[in-house]
Amino acid sequence: MYGGNSYKIQGDGMIFLSHILDQNTPSYGNREKFQLKKKSDMDCGDVANDTHISTTVHIGTHIDMPYHSYARGQTVEDFDADYWFFNNVKVIDVTPESYIVKDELISKIEKINNTDIEFLIVKTGIEKKRHTEDFWARNYGFHPDIYDKLCEKLPKLRVMGFDSISVSSFTDRMLGREAHRKFLNPKKPILLLEDMKLSEVSENTKFKHLTIAPMRIAGTDGLPCTVLAKLV
Repeated sequence: MYGGNSYKIQGDGMIFLSHILDQNTPSYGNREKFQLKKKSDMDCGDVANDTHISTTVHIGTHIDMPYHSYARGQTVEDFDADYWFFNNVKVIDVTPESYIVKDELISKIEKINNTDIEFLIVKTGIEKKRHTEDFWARNYGFHPDIYDKLCEKLPKLRVMGFDSISVSSFTDRMLGREAHRKFLNPKKPILLLEDMKLSEVSENTKFKHLTIAPMRIAGTDGLPCTVLAKLV
């Protein structure tokens, strides 16, 4: 039947690097839930299905906008369509030494020779715990100093994405606020793509191109995203 998994439409080699949203999607600190409600239902005799959703914009695979941390920061209206298309993508695998990722990532960034990188993906492996309490209560965060190293080494970088639920570890939210403000600086933002689906990629993955497709909702501080990648 339709609406299930009976009919799979095959593509031509693109992969998703974003999770599908559903009512089991974890949220930071387990504070919010993604909710679906049928306003009309064909199984109940209505002429069409009509589903309403209720959600925070910071859930699932989502992008943080500068407006998240700055009262006059940019929102999606301030970014051109081609901003979301990337030809130069790099994946870094890290084994976090604590809940705050810092030196183990900085040391790998220092070894990057390609200064044309536009999108950096950091894979910590926490995605394996995505449906456990560890994912939202003891997630890996990223130290604000990482922003400075990225600006130094990768001048064309526009987005840093990762598999953790937030740049802010729930175990150290004060440092997390500082990290948000550092990365989302409206004068030179490195946008944060949080809770990516990275099980199919590694440091050895080569990308032909990658596209982030954020929902086009005006005036919001974050947006759920679909992320599509074409591999070489």
